[in-house]
Amino acid sequence: MKNILEVLKNDDEYYRGVGKNYLSNSDIGVLLSNPQDYGKVRYDDKSLAEGRLFHQLLLEPEKAVNIPQVDASSRTTKAYKEYIEENKLQFCLLTKEVEEITALTKKMSGNIQFYDDIYRDGNQYEVPMIGVIQGHEWKGKADIVCNDMLIDIKTTSDINGFKWSAKKYNYDSQCYIYQKLFDKPLAFYVIDKTSGQLGIFRPSENFIKNGETKVARALEVWHKYFGSNPTEDIENHYIDETLE
Repeated sequence: MKNILEVLKNDDEYYRGVGKNYLSNSDIGVLLSNPQDYGKVRYDDKSLAEGRLFHQLLLEPEKAVNIPQVDASSRTTKAYKEYIEENKLQFCLLTKEVEEITALTKKMSGNIQFYDDIYRDGNQYEVPMIGVIQGHEWKGKADIVCNDMLIDIKTTSDINGFKWSAKKYNYDSQCYIYQKLFDKPLAFYVIDKTSGQLGIFRPSENFIKNGETKVARALEVWHKYFGSNPTEDIENHYIDETLE
């Protein structure tokens, strides 16, 4: 396992290389909402790029050097289109978006409690782990591994609604998976992208139980369409629900 974990520290291997041999929390939403998209490459977009930059600036600043960006008002401008064509990119952030994300990281790290928790002596960052959960091999990469807990940093468009959006974005299944893999409790350290308000959200037993149920449901779908002995062809998948 040690050799595999060393390989998985490399982002390219984790997301596109040997890491593809494992299920991850990012697969949960696809398997439960549109399994026909399972295994398909997800290309960069504003949400992915901003999230990656936010994490890098806080936890791996050496990776946030020379971030591709365009000083343009929007992605419909000539300047943006020329830049991505010249640099053979499919997508990049605008300079104003990079500045906004940079400001958010400064806001979060400027809070005494958040700074002390995130940069505590002995903390490890972007730590991969693999393990068997409910009979299947899973992977996860924890943002911050402390001696006594895991910290996962998030941005949100509405921090007052985070306790509801956390379920929508499958943070409950993430919490369940990561706590199983690392054998430590997990807490979400969150910042509102609009107001800059900060929050620490600790999962309840019910929240984690919801995550466990999602994992079981996702595995049912995986075995049905993609397992070693699938019982149905994914092309025959359809939604069958009762309207109330």
